[in-house]
Amino acid sequence: MISRRTFIAALPPAVLGVSGIGAAQPAAETDIVAKPAPSTQKQKSSEERGINPCNTPDPGFGDYAPWSRDVAMGQYIAPQRPRLNARGEFDLMIHFHGHEAIRKEWVQVMRSSVLVGIDLGLGSGPYESAFQPRGTLKSLVASMEKAMAKRTGRENAHVRRLGLSAWSAGYGAIQNCLLDSWATAHVDVVVLLDGLHCGYRGKVLNEPQLKPFMDFSQLAASGKRLMVVSHSSIIPPGYASTTETANYLIMKLGGRAVRAQPRGSDPMGLELVSRYSRGNFHVRGFAGNDKLDHCAQIGFFRDVLRVHVKPRWGGQ
Repeated sequence: MISRRTFIAALPPAVLGVSGIGAAQPAAETDIVAKPAPSTQKQKSSEERGINPCNTPDPGFGDYAPWSRDVAMGQYIAPQRPRLNARGEFDLMIHFHGHEAIRKEWVQVMRSSVLVGIDLGLGSGPYESAFQPRGTLKSLVASMEKAMAKRTGRENAHVRRLGLSAWSAGYGAIQNCLLDSWATAHVDVVVLLDGLHCGYRGKVLNEPQLKPFMDFSQLAASGKRLMVVSHSSIIPPGYASTTETANYLIMKLGGRAVRAQPRGSDPMGLELVSRYSRGNFHVRGFAGNDKLDHCAQIGFFRDVLRVHVKPRWGGQ
């Protein structure tokens, strides 16, 4: 989790223009991919939010059984009465970083899909290292299929739709997963919750670090995949913010984020400030530069599941 000392003063404002498909290419990358605007550098207390986003009430497991470690990495939850289809298929989301907080959101929306949660510590490095070897994701999925075969007594149990989600540092795992050709062919959904960072090359972003996400965003924009990216307005020290990286993906699609008004329906005191959609690629930007704003991004996961993932996966 980002510590409080990283929430330093804002620099020049991000440029939010008129969006969308067919918009003119930006004149200069630095005009569009800028640090969050001063107007976004705000904080709300737990009292103002009506909830502490870093310590939310626990709804229990709902229709799901407790965590099981019968999987190659991390742990998983599956419905107490798993429902595979006639072909033995089930849908699987693998989440990186903050598995307990994510579970609280998951069980309030999903009913039959399986969730794997993986926590490997602080920083993106451990996640990058764990999924650097090619075939790691494929082996993890195979172990989950074996676990579901054991749990259901269905030897033909196998994954139908595969999703990868991450909060904060967990993006490092997805970055390397998307470099694997097997993942390119099999991953249907990517969700990044305030967790896409990269370094700089001079005054611009280090594009090679973002290329796996750029490639997937293009697939989503064309309707072949689903990708949802959210960002806070935190300005980290010495590397690119999630605002900059999200806007970079948009820029590479020839678009620009549009200004948006805060919505009363946004969870945990989040304040929407920008948005962009093209095909199945969606970006939502929020104000706030503090620890609570970072944690509140996990609450947005529930909306992503309800609005995008569940309908795509057929009510799963």
